Amino acid sequence: MAKSLIIVESPAKARTLQKYLGKDFDVKASVGHIRDLPVRTLGVDVEHDFAPQYETIRGKSKVITELKAAAKKADAIYLAPDPDREGEAIAFHIAEVLRTSKKPMHRALFHELTKKAILTAIENSSEINHHLFEAQQARRILDRLVGYQISPLLWDKVRRGLSAGRVQSVAVRMICEREEKVLAFEPEEYWSVHIQLEGETPPPFKAQLDRIDGKKAVIGDEKTATQITTDLAKATYTVSKLEKKQKKRNPSPPFITSSMQIEANRKLRFSAKKTMTLAQRLYEGIELGSEGPTGLITYMRTDSTRINDDALAEVRTHIEKTHGPEFLPKKANLYKTSKAAQDAHEAIRPTDVSCTPESLKSFLEKDMLSLYTLIWKRFVASQMAPAIYDQTSIHIDAGRYGIKAVGSIMRFLGFMSLYVEAEEESTADSKDKGSEVTLPNLEKGAILKRLETIPKQHFTQPPPRYTEATLVKALEENGVGRPSTYASIISTIQDKEYVTLEQRKFEPTDLGKLVNSLLVLHFPSVMNVEFTASMEEKLDQVEEGTIAWLSLLKEFYTPFKITLDLAKKEMKSIKRSAEPTDVPCALCDGTMVIKWGRMGEFLACEKYPECKHTQDFKREGDKILPVAKEEPEESGEKCEKCGEPMVYRHGRFGRFLACSGYPKCKHIKAQSSGVKCPEEGCTGDLVRKVSKRGKVFYSCDKYPKCTYAIWDKPVDKPCPLCNAPFLVEKHTKKDGAQLRCLDKGCPHQEFLDEES
Repeated sequence: MAKSLIIVESPAKARTLQKYLGKDFDVKASVGHIRDLPVRTLGVDVEHDFAPQYETIRGKSKVITELKAAAKKADAIYLAPDPDREGEAIAFHIAEVLRTSKKPMHRALFHELTKKAILTAIENSSEINHHLFEAQQARRILDRLVGYQISPLLWDKVRRGLSAGRVQSVAVRMICEREEKVLAFEPEEYWSVHIQLEGETPPPFKAQLDRIDGKKAVIGDEKTATQITTDLAKATYTVSKLEKKQKKRNPSPPFITSSMQIEANRKLRFSAKKTMTLAQRLYEGIELGSEGPTGLITYMRTDSTRINDDALAEVRTHIEKTHGPEFLPKKANLYKTSKAAQDAHEAIRPTDVSCTPESLKSFLEKDMLSLYTLIWKRFVASQMAPAIYDQTSIHIDAGRYGIKAVGSIMRFLGFMSLYVEAEEESTADSKDKGSEVTLPNLEKGAILKRLETIPKQHFTQPPPRYTEATLVKALEENGVGRPSTYASIISTIQDKEYVTLEQRKFEPTDLGKLVNSLLVLHFPSVMNVEFTASMEEKLDQVEEGTIAWLSLLKEFYTPFKITLDLAKKEMKSIKRSAEPTDVPCALCDGTMVIKWGRMGEFLACEKYPECKHTQDFKREGDKILPVAKEEPEESGEKCEKCGEPMVYRHGRFGRFLACSGYPKCKHIKAQSSGVKCPEEGCTGDLVRKVSKRGKVFYSCDKYPKCTYAIWDKPVDKPCPLCNAPFLVEKHTKKDGAQLRCLDKGCPHQEFLDEES
């Protein structure tokens, strides 16, 4: 009996589908894209209508052969990669390579992997959406035209390995410009004055100076604050007005891609990349014991807050049953979707609300359970009743001063009994909307007793550096990129060393600042936030079929090519430039010049290569001050090549052993851990090394004869339980520093104090 062939992107998704569809369907995975633009060339014929030169991706020939063989045996083919632009492109290319099978082909869109949704999608399958494919193709070509033509320019002018991107470079610009504002910020002093008051009935309460002579209170210095404090000590405090209002706080809408990334970063400290990886797995299916692979959430790339009627009915029933009728609104909560949203998919929600996080604890790993819990609670809370609280404001006259106290008392938690959205980092210290501040029962005209006056100095704060959460929010608000691309953008700008993430805040590196300044100067349109956003809107119009993809590319490329040719002539060659200084060379009679290297700017002797002296420096205004190099520390070892003492020096990745005879002898020795290599028959030591990405690891010094390596620091102490030759040092946020046995089957661990 002939079967229908279904082709999806991932093996995990294929397993989930096979479980639901059974023997009548043969489910195969393409494992992502099978064709793409070439890696080493532009791959776009700009002279002939930007014709893309697609080729089979390396390693995918075997996959294509398997798909062709399966297509021959099938009576119909259902193309079912993810329901978005990338998925449509994958479906298009699969259709191209299977066209010779002459079997009917259909496009199936799986928004959630439940049996009902899958069967409905197959029943309602249609043809490939060529407008959607053309939007993906236009985006791919745009990114290729920018990346593959600006990047070589950076290689020539700055250093090899750099890259530019139509969206990533704008993200770097946003981080650089925020950093400029932070560094240029000059704090301004201001003061607040709080007054502890007491009425005839308890409790005492704290109020704040609000107005002076009827105008908003602005206190700029200590002298003014002191005078106000003196005046308030003599004043009579009279209640002039009481305001009592009942207020509501509504729940947040269910997650879309961007809000999920933002909330997971704030609450779970997950990167955008990690969030999307975990969400992909939850969508494609998780093994639930005897039930097999089950899709737990709807498709995770969406910008719509829409929920289908069946899911709304299910969650409303769940709320009434588990929380009570008072937590259920009379009608389902509906949320507005932004004008730019495509609305092709629902919001991100659990496929079955009865699959509570508690019921899945034994099946999901810790981080996946945390994300599922976040999605589940956010969805259920979005359909719950609002929180209700009473807000009381007391206005107090004290001579020429107006004082105000505000308190709120929660009357009904509503959705807040299940879920409360995280605040932005910049507002974390602000007063919680629902905080319970108890005020006494007062009447208008009541006289109050002053217990204490508390003046306090403050300084205005610079705009906060971007976190992953606030960067995602800024990209979304500015229309730069699309939520599905944020994770890769954030990863790329870190991998290219344009920005670093320090204490969860993005800071541009010297390299990032340099590249940004060059690109902004020579490619002002490409680096313009508004221009980039307008290109996203035009790509959306290609998807809608209102503009042609070719006209979009022609409109972009004509001015871009002019700008590119001009930049090739006019862009300053940083790698070949040398900025003169008045700093004398410490080794010869030359003068130091500022050059650019892998780690940023440094001082080098103008007489290089005769003199190879280099030195770090710092800028103070218009002056350049050399930074003295740290004196090397003696190690007690001799250089095995020249006999000179070996010394400890400090480099980019920490301390290392080097010959004191440098530069005549350039011998460097890796720092030993003091632990012997455990490989049988090996006489080597485990030494500290650093990967290309700057991560420390420990490997045998007999490499490449011995390839033994571990990430954790080895400690020369045998395991007391299993007699393993050494332990390893691990650090976790939860438990701090520990010594553990490297044998996974051994439970031995020792907690270390800070001194250890």
